[in-house]
Amino acid sequence: MSTLRRLLTAAALLAAGGLAHAQPAPAASGDDDDYGDYTPLQVSDPVEGFNRRVFAFNDWTYRRVLRPAVTGYEFVVRPPLNRAIGHFYDNVRYPVRLLNSLLQGKFSRADLETRKFVVNTLGGVGGFIRQSDNVPSLANIPREDFGQTLGVWGLPHGPYLVLPILGGTSLRDLGGRAADTVVSPTGWEFIDLANREWVADLSWEFRATITVTDVMSTLPPVLDLYDDMKASAIDPYLSVRDGLRRYRDAATAR
Repeated sequence: MSTLRRLLTAAALLAAGGLAHAQPAPAASGDDDDYGDYTPLQVSDPVEGFNRRVFAFNDWTYRRVLRPAVTGYEFVVRPPLNRAIGHFYDNVRYPVRLLNSLLQGKFSRADLETRKFVVNTLGGVGGFIRQSDNVPSLANIPREDFGQTLGVWGLPHGPYLVLPILGGTSLRDLGGRAADTVVSPTGWEFIDLANREWVADLSWEFRATITVTDVMSTLPPVLDLYDDMKASAIDPYLSVRDGLRRYRDAATAR
């Protein structure tokens, strides 16, 4: 994987959907490995000073808090099981990808997402085993989210923001995250939508388990890629900011 590809993937994992909802990016083909020429970007960053301070706080948190937390968690929940849990949560978020594929008019992709969900749910023990990886047509389906949908509809990114813990995002993608949370079953614990009384009846222990296992199943590859990105970047802040913008633009154009 090229340096720029690692940077782009790390930026996407750290920002697209936040740490709690980040999903591994599909593997790139050789043709788009570097997403074209690495030319300067014009990114609206009116609060760069504030963003850099939050970025520094996040960097310290990733290294000093989240990395040790992941090490301790995976001592108890071994990596193969943790990956299986991540596959399950990825499968559960099928409604997000389906709805946004439909909203963008990508009906063939919506069909593929449905096929992938059925294969992983029925053949992968509810999604814990990603059987779709063994089906060429389903292995690397580009993921759709509402931030991308807004981009397809012509809404510009707006100002760049760095959120505590969650990482960098544009104002457009921040709104997309909120919309995706409403659609995703993993977000129903935080909202009261359509009088879902069963959600409100969940114990705090069960809600905490959902949050912790969801986040911890995502963090290991995110932190590994973040470390790779930092090791090769002269200015990590600019690298993540511009890498994220390039990744999101490429994802929206797919």
